[in-house]
Amino acid sequence: MPKGYIIGHITVNDPEEYAEYVRLDTPILKKLGGTFLVRGGASETPEGQAESRHVVIEFPDYQSALNAYHDPEYQEVAAIRRRTATSTIIVAEGA
Repeated sequence: MPKGYIIGHITVNDPEEYAEYVRLDTPILKKLGGTFLVRGGASETPEGQAESRHVVIEFPDYQSALNAYHDPEYQEVAAIRRRTATSTIIVAEGA
């Protein structure tokens, strides 16, 4: 069965507040089966436009990734991200 992923492309506008989001979202998403594969770090955008930060979280399957994104506890914390950053979040099935 293919794995599932939550992929985030993010530009942080308020680093102090965003740090609180990271502190709170990490244990929630790990508890829901997520493994952080990419979280910030160096990146290059050789084509097109992108936000400045990228996050890839792997889940056992696509449905687990969807469930994690829609989890009420995560959504409560995601409100911090929404007010402190510009972001595009994608839930995708792996190959």
